[in-house]
Amino acid sequence: MIQDIFPYEFHNGYTPQPPDADSFILWYDSSQVLLRKQADGVITFPRFADLPQEPAQWIYLFSIGDERFYWINQRQQPVSEPFAMESIYALRHLQPRHYAYAGLVGFQLHNWYNRHRYCGRCGTPLQPDSKERMMRCPQCDCMSYPQICPAVIIGLTHGDKILLSKYKGRNYKDYALLAGFAEVGETIEETVRREVLEEVGLPVKNIRYYKSQPWPHSSSLLFGFFAELDGEDETICLEEEELSMAAWVPRCELSMEADHVSLTNEMIMVFKEQL
Repeated sequence: MIQDIFPYEFHNGYTPQPPDADSFILWYDSSQVLLRKQADGVITFPRFADLPQEPAQWIYLFSIGDERFYWINQRQQPVSEPFAMESIYALRHLQPRHYAYAGLVGFQLHNWYNRHRYCGRCGTPLQPDSKERMMRCPQCDCMSYPQICPAVIIGLTHGDKILLSKYKGRNYKDYALLAGFAEVGETIEETVRREVLEEVGLPVKNIRYYKSQPWPHSSSLLFGFFAELDGEDETICLEEEELSMAAWVPRCELSMEADHVSLTNEMIMVFKEQL
């Protein structure tokens, strides 16, 4: 999956040491990121050495191996050619994988910093803490930490069939598994039961945990589960506000191939190949 970057190691401890000339810059505008992208799909990010002058403000994000990544938040693009803006979604298919993952995690943190500029209690501008990744209010001492949303991915099966769906009103048009966010006061297994019942009107049994995945696009921690249809009635009652379709697909008719990116794809491939 996208976070599997071995032999590189992702270090997300907050150690805000100043950048050097070789430190990487992650700069975003809307859903785009500043990259140098080659024709063969190889990418890199600008370094501080590429800047005409060092920015007044920077925030340390994380490191991968010995390489450090920093976020700068300014209106104008800090460097020009050969760097250009690319869609953040393109990172899912670009190389090297550890840079692609850095760009996605950086985007998650970029969104969090931009959404936590002011104190939710008193409205005072927040300040980055010097010791941990947290925004602190200098007026009332309210503390804000990065948000991580627990969610489930559900491989619902019945014999040699798996239930696939498509989202409604999203750019992603391929087949997906049922999914949803955990609500206040419920266990993650209860989330599985509720989401399946809400989205397709079916009861489940034999819920089995498979694997988890951090998913920066939605600031989520995804929990993958397989479950079986409880009973023989396969009739789908589609929740039409969220899904455009849902259908039972036999294992022999699954045409997708492994993309080594998402938990959804890996779970479908596990079912397809009877692993």
